[in-house]
Amino acid sequence: MYQDHRASVLPPGRPKVERAPLRAESHTKWATVGYAAATQPVLSAPLHAIAPLRVGMLGLGTVGIGTYNVMQRNAEVIEARTGRPIEIVMIAVRNLQRAARLVDDGVVLVDDPFAVVNHPAIDVVVEVMGGTALARDLVLQAIANGKHVVTANKALLAEHGTEIFAAAQAQGVVVAYEGAVAVSIPIIKALREGLTANRIEWIAGIINGTTNYILSEMKDKGVSFANALADAQTKGYAEADPTFDVEGVDAAHKLTLLASNAFGVPVQFDKVHVEGITQLDSVDIAFAERLGYCVKLLGIAKRNTQGLELRVHPTLVASSHLLAQVHGSMNAVMVKSDAAGVTMYYGAGAGSEQTASAVIADLVDLARSTGTVHRQRVPSLAFQHNAIVALPVAAIDDVQTAYYLRLDVSRLSRTMPSVLNHLSDAQVRVYQLDVLDHPTDPDLNAMVVLTEPTQLRLLRQAIEALEQLPCIIGFVKTIRMESLR
Repeated sequence: MYQDHRASVLPPGRPKVERAPLRAESHTKWATVGYAAATQPVLSAPLHAIAPLRVGMLGLGTVGIGTYNVMQRNAEVIEARTGRPIEIVMIAVRNLQRAARLVDDGVVLVDDPFAVVNHPAIDVVVEVMGGTALARDLVLQAIANGKHVVTANKALLAEHGTEIFAAAQAQGVVVAYEGAVAVSIPIIKALREGLTANRIEWIAGIINGTTNYILSEMKDKGVSFANALADAQTKGYAEADPTFDVEGVDAAHKLTLLASNAFGVPVQFDKVHVEGITQLDSVDIAFAERLGYCVKLLGIAKRNTQGLELRVHPTLVASSHLLAQVHGSMNAVMVKSDAAGVTMYYGAGAGSEQTASAVIADLVDLARSTGTVHRQRVPSLAFQHNAIVALPVAAIDDVQTAYYLRLDVSRLSRTMPSVLNHLSDAQVRVYQLDVLDHPTDPDLNAMVVLTEPTQLRLLRQAIEALEQLPCIIGFVKTIRMESLR
């Protein structure tokens, strides 16, 4: 673990780790550091005519090493685009010996992350260590010290974003986070800059690669959720504990940030309705395909006259829809705005260097904006701080969507009139009704109903009544539907 000893840089008795001094041809020169005796690494004056942007990084895991490697490999082209060097000069790590094998001798390694955020020579802190508790303390300390922050930590910003963005505004620094949302897809930049003249109507996205891979496998191979998840874990598309992914929490974190940038509202993760994919049955995915639809886990944010809708859930979209063409672990975000119309952004939603691409893009923006007064920078949440206004978020019971319903029925001729009557009594209008062979029981039929848009509260009344019918076997399966036009 990282050492949380804030009073001193290093604990007494730490073994000395020798690092060679930085080579003369480098832009920045650090003093050689003997860790046992060090209190704070000393940085000499820059040797380059244009001072480099000096970066301290928290973490050297998957994203951290990707960021370091891309920065080293593409340093020349990055500087050519930026107009000044960007140098990772200090990294906080858990394992100093391992890290020493991964980075050049010119990088100072410490195992106290507060040594990074408190060092006066660091211009920008890149937080790629993950977690929320310690990460929050470190980011707030960096901001208090007047340092810009780049992070790929969506959970941190979804849960503590209001506090962090307010602190950054008060200190006149930037918190950048392109890598926290859609990784290789520059959707935050698109919302903040490319679509700045537009009123955004809605955003809908496949913003979790793990769940999209699982759903693609269930559709293409007809396997169960459990088998598709096991395959995803074997291939590295899912964590050992996939809960945040498969229960929709990761997508909800990202949707929170997308909505803030689209609509000028505070970060409000606690108001997102979240459903995962663990209860999906491959039978329904197959039936949906027969009817011309595809099931995707979507994050959806909509603005209407009553306020906002913020929701993550499995969704049927037409097989001809662009989002239905996003397969495997890929991500895509679709935006509907009044002037630009519908635009779509596609790319990898995970990966070491894919995330690094977004992190470095944020660093380039910061390097380019040096000397710009804070009020003239692109705001962290796309809107000026005093223009961000909370809007009411609709309860999921009040949200209107169309629905897919599957009822396993016996005695079909008697059942159909009762089903239609109960739906009509609850003011749920039927758009399409199909009777299909039951996949496992030849004595049953599967009745599939597609409804017109309706409120969940009305549909729930109908379902409660339907499940009391003796000819309905088990529970009624429901999945929301979206046209997204």
